[in-house]
Amino acid sequence: MPRSKRNRQVSLTRTKKKGLEHKRDLIQEVRDAFDKYDKVFVYSVSNMRNSKLKDVRQEWKDSRFYFGKNKVMSVALGRFIDEDHRENLHKVSERLRGQCGLFFTNAPKERVLQWFSEYSDPDYARAGFRATHRVFLDQGPLPQFQHSLEPHLRRLGLPTSLQKGVVTLVKDHEVCKEGEVLKPEQASILKLLGIKMATFKITLEFLWNSDGTCEVLCESTNEFGKKNRSLRGKKRQKLEAEDDVDEDGSEEEEEGLGSAGEESDESVGSLNSAEEVVKQRPKKVAVRSMRKK
Repeated sequence: MPRSKRNRQVSLTRTKKKGLEHKRDLIQEVRDAFDKYDKVFVYSVSNMRNSKLKDVRQEWKDSRFYFGKNKVMSVALGRFIDEDHRENLHKVSERLRGQCGLFFTNAPKERVLQWFSEYSDPDYARAGFRATHRVFLDQGPLPQFQHSLEPHLRRLGLPTSLQKGVVTLVKDHEVCKEGEVLKPEQASILKLLGIKMATFKITLEFLWNSDGTCEVLCESTNEFGKKNRSLRGKKRQKLEAEDDVDEDGSEEEEEGLGSAGEESDESVGSLNSAEEVVKQRPKKVAVRSMRKK
């Protein structure tokens, strides 16, 4: 068919990629921060919420937070001893794994540690979060919900109906169990009920001082010191299978060397018996069908 010549609406959603210049600017920006601040903390974030992190940044206006782009920041610090921008910065670079960042400040160490140890902010759980406790709803009216929300509640899995303009639960319903991984529907129900299970928390793990001294404040949950490669699906299964074969291969080779003589004798005997069987088989005679003329 010929191509249509009608005017079509095209959404201009293409954006230019942040190229090498943006990465170079970030590297230079991180290196310049070492001239302004005396201390650098490596921090990790649990239950990351961008709005919560903005509040923390407002609280520490005189300091600087860097979050994300771990590989670029590790290049700025120095990945190895001979690449160090300052003394012992490669130890900081090793800790940049997972959801973590750098916190530059001139504040006293005791004040920083005390503030972050006391700070936490509860928030609604998202899909994939493990429920901290059991949530059970009894049969009866749910006056906290407007009547217009009733179809949405039914789509989420709640057995509800509209009775005299009031959203009513037809039967008892268990929203989630303790330790259960939440599904998107369960997380939405908990949010509508106003139940907050997650807690936004920033944990300080490592400290670097301007004189080159370092201090481990908390053991990191992320593996560091090695290059992490996230392999999924068939590639990961293939590598695991190869590892299993390598482990079992040595044992099989030892057993095979020990029984090599016996196997050779058995194979010769089996060949001789096979030849005798072939000789004893009667030859098939090809019979042609004769058509009557």
